Parts: sequence; structure tokens; C-alpha cells
Amino acid sequence: MADPVLSADGLCKRYRSGDRMIEVLRGAELTIAAGESVSIRGESGSGKTTLLNLLAGLDASEGGEIRWAGAGVAGLGNNVLAGLRARFLGMVFQAYYLIPEIDALANVLLARRMLGRVGAADRARARALLVRVGLGERGHHLPAQLSGGERQRVAIARALMNEPRVILADEPTGNLDEQTGDSVVDVLLGAGAEQGAALVLVTHNPRHAAKCGRSLLLHDGVLREG
Repeated sequence: MADPVLSADGLCKRYRSGDRMIEVLRGAELTIAAGESVSIRGESGSGKTTLLNLLAGLDASEGGEIRWAGAGVAGLGNNVLAGLRARFLGMVFQAYYLIPEIDALANVLLARRMLGRVGAADRARARALLVRVGLGERGHHLPAQLSGGERQRVAIARALMNEPRVILADEPTGNLDEQTGDSVVDVLLGAGAEQGAALVLVTHNPRHAAKCGRSLLLHDGVLREG
């Protein structure tokens, strides 16, 4: 494998439930090369979202190490980590997380605003991304005027806005019907591959998982080929 763009070694995470301590991750390991697509499946409550939150630096592990392009992220201040995350990662969620009061184009541009002032080139890129995800004529529509599949395509365009090295997608088709979900996964894989971004796709759907180059199963706190 080429030098990993994202890696995790020995990740451990526990949560307290009443008087019990529940181990969600028990030394999980993951290595992803640039441009690679990897799916992760697992039962409800197996820790898939917890794993993605750790990979994104949104939560801290109790053991192990996460590296972005070979550099460890543990111990970085929140502001430094947020800036790195905005450049290095694109994130797609089940619930879209679009701002309802602004149109699709402005929602895509939100990713760029996290890095500073937005210019004409940024607006042109956002419009081109909407065309890429099949929404070239919908840029001035509010989220409420879009279908669920269209909202998720806006979210994908937003995730791609800053040309991330890695895209993390957490059940991006969970709120969609089967046909729409298929098309969204195809857009996610195609658009990510065009930019050379690695993709980590958390999904419960085995057909969607099979579209990725590698399939993993999270079981008993450990990632296995599956």
C-alpha cells in the first residue's frame, strides 16, 4: 500500500452506562491510502459513529493513535485541529446538516467560509460542484425546496468544497429510499474519485458496502475484513 493518508492504531474507547463501563472500541486498526474507498458495516451500537468521530478528531480516544497524512493529531489545540480538519477532511452525515435559511450554493460555500473570505473563484468552484452532483439548476433553491436525495447531494458538494484528502460519510443514505440511496452512493464514490480523495463509508447496506474497494466489519470493538 502507498503511504497512508489516514491511519488509526490501537484505538480504544469506553463509555459509562450506569455503574457499568462499556468498551466500544478495543484496539481498532485502520489504514487507508489516498484515493481508496473503504466501507465499514456493523450492528447498531457497534461503535461505527464513535469510530468516525475519533477519525475526524471530534472526540478523543482512551488509547491508540490517529494520524492524518502521517502526522498525529493527539494533543493539538481545538482551533488548530478545526483548521486542519476543514482542509483535510470532508464529512457527510445521515441528517444532511444544511442551513435551512440559505440556498444550496451558500450551503456548499459554508465549507470555504470556515477557511476565510470567499472569492469569485470559490463561488465558481461551488457552482461546478453542484453541476458535478447533478444540481446545476438548483443552486438557488432552499433546502426545504429540495428532495432528500438532493439535500444529500448538496452535502456531498459541501464536503468536496475544500478539496479534502479524506471524506468520512456516516450512513449517508439512511434517510433515503433504496433507489435514491444507490444514486447518492454512486455520486459520492464518483466525485471523490475524481478529486483523488479517500472515502470511508459507514453503511448498513451490504450492496453499498460492496461498491467500495475494501469492506470492513466492526465487531466486538475491532475492525475485520468483511
